[in-house]
Amino acid sequence: MAGELLARNLCLWIPVCFLLLVNVHFGTCFYLPGVAPEDFHKGDLLRVKVNKLSSTKTQLPYSYYSLPYCHPDHIVDSAENLGEVLRGDRIENSPYVFKMREPQMCNVVCRLTLDEKSAKEFKEKIDDEYRVNMILDNLPLVVPLRRPDHESSLVYLHGFLVGLKGQYAGNKEEKHFIHNHLTFIVKYHRDPVTETSRIVGFEVKPFSVKHEYEGEWDNNTRLTTCDPHAKMLVSGSEPPQEVEDKKEIIFTYDVEFQESNLKWASRWDSYLLMADDQIHWFSIINSLMIVLFLSGMVAMIMLRTLYRDISKYNQLETQEEAQEESGWKLVHGDVFRCPSNSDLLCVYVGTGVQFFGMILVTMIFAALGFLSPSNRGGLMTAMLLLWVLMGLCGGYSSVRLYKMFKGTEWKKIAIRTAFMFPAIAFSIFFVLNALIWGQKSSGAVPFGTMFALVFLWFGISVPLVFLGGHFGYKMPLAEDPVKTNKIARQIPEQPWYMNPIFSVLIGGILPFGAVFIELFFILTSIWLHQFYYIFGFLFIVFLILIVTCAEITIVLCYFQLCSEDYCWWWRSYLTSGSSALYLFLYAAFYFFTKLEITKPVSGVLYFGYMLLLSYGFFVVTGTIGFYSCFWFVKLIYSSVKID
Repeated sequence: MAGELLARNLCLWIPVCFLLLVNVHFGTCFYLPGVAPEDFHKGDLLRVKVNKLSSTKTQLPYSYYSLPYCHPDHIVDSAENLGEVLRGDRIENSPYVFKMREPQMCNVVCRLTLDEKSAKEFKEKIDDEYRVNMILDNLPLVVPLRRPDHESSLVYLHGFLVGLKGQYAGNKEEKHFIHNHLTFIVKYHRDPVTETSRIVGFEVKPFSVKHEYEGEWDNNTRLTTCDPHAKMLVSGSEPPQEVEDKKEIIFTYDVEFQESNLKWASRWDSYLLMADDQIHWFSIINSLMIVLFLSGMVAMIMLRTLYRDISKYNQLETQEEAQEESGWKLVHGDVFRCPSNSDLLCVYVGTGVQFFGMILVTMIFAALGFLSPSNRGGLMTAMLLLWVLMGLCGGYSSVRLYKMFKGTEWKKIAIRTAFMFPAIAFSIFFVLNALIWGQKSSGAVPFGTMFALVFLWFGISVPLVFLGGHFGYKMPLAEDPVKTNKIARQIPEQPWYMNPIFSVLIGGILPFGAVFIELFFILTSIWLHQFYYIFGFLFIVFLILIVTCAEITIVLCYFQLCSEDYCWWWRSYLTSGSSALYLFLYAAFYFFTKLEITKPVSGVLYFGYMLLLSYGFFVVTGTIGFYSCFWFVKLIYSSVKID
């Protein structure tokens, strides 16, 4: 009895344990989002870290020092979590060192002379519009730009461009110019009592300046284009620095400190402000209202229709009336008949439960603020760990359904549940990673991280799936409300609109309609490198997706049973699962209309990852539809009297 009680509550323990782990991790923090604040006194060192070079045109990140930028004496890699490595982040120290509240002017970082190879590398990154990402006190570097439609509001672009392409006046030949002078603006909030300061903003204004000096270059050489002694600042009117072989480039920077009323707890608000916030809010509310209205209509129709049908069937008294009955009651002897390929259905249902648990718990923690963008890589790390832990629920669900189909080899189902989806995902991921590796990108997952992923799969996920399968097989099953006939009933010819392919494709439209607006913002976040932090709305949309998948599947299942077609098992899964097809088609539409990807490798990466995303969406929505229809069928056949 104790084992049965434990089995019923196993899946509920996982989110609780994960919450405890997160609380332990953040136990020393006063604020939930991000890390604890750090106080700086005047003159304290501020060390800028460099992150990857990123581009929305190639989607291939590179480490900062893959270009011949100025580097410190010893390059030190910062410790990165699993999510950061998978995202391609490579955080390292830099030669940019500030002192708190002590402005600096025209600091020379280094001087270098380009050769043919380095000039070509800079030109390629400029052509592909690569941006340089830096970090100070866990805040990413941003470039503030004024919105053309609202002069009073700002838009923050993450990182600054490596350089620009342009032409000299009177010359049609296009040249490449590098941003070699950076004006950093560090915003801080000062505590009047302790006189300590907290960093609340990190901005930059990049310039391309052809620095000049007199005489031979040495460590004491003073520039004529920017001189702190003469209070001469870079204004942007100087001739730009061209990128060519044998060209000399001098990298410099200024540091300004600006006091701000913005408190440390709210410093991420400006980063997370979306440029099209009004459209976003209006679209979300509009989508919610439409879907809620349709869901209410569907629920009302179903309740009225079912109430009438059940009342009519329960009032049948004579054998002649029973013989004249038609509709869903006629197939009561076949409705719980084991479907074809039942083993595969069990595996897909178990995988869907695993995915559903991962998404639900992740969204709850994200909505509570544990997985904010300030915790880089936290979202991806949490999803991976939850996927592994939810293997317990996946194994339990798949084996329990297999037992209902009178199966006896539950270990075979557990193995297939543990290996089918991860094997497909890992195979696609391995091929894509090989392509990234071939491009020498920092986005390629290192061997050590690959080994960690394999360990999570074989060392934790697989045993948990087997443990869940063991409990699922030991649990007693409730009897079906009706008995299954030994001889299968012949299915009459169906009307054209009840054709399986047609009804399945129709069924996926409404679930996709519930999420496609939010999907636009998610794709923009992923592929255009913007922050996404509307997890509260995303959670509401996810709940509406659940309701929509359930109701559209129940409606079409009801029509199918009324047509005396009892093969509902697979169709209930595919009806709501077909929304994944529309998701993939929308991803293709987004690729050709919103992105500027030109490299074939980048296109393969995009469609490879979107295929994985669509596959995951398929198993989640399919499982929601299946369990909804399963509950509905058991409910209606237990509500009528079967002679």
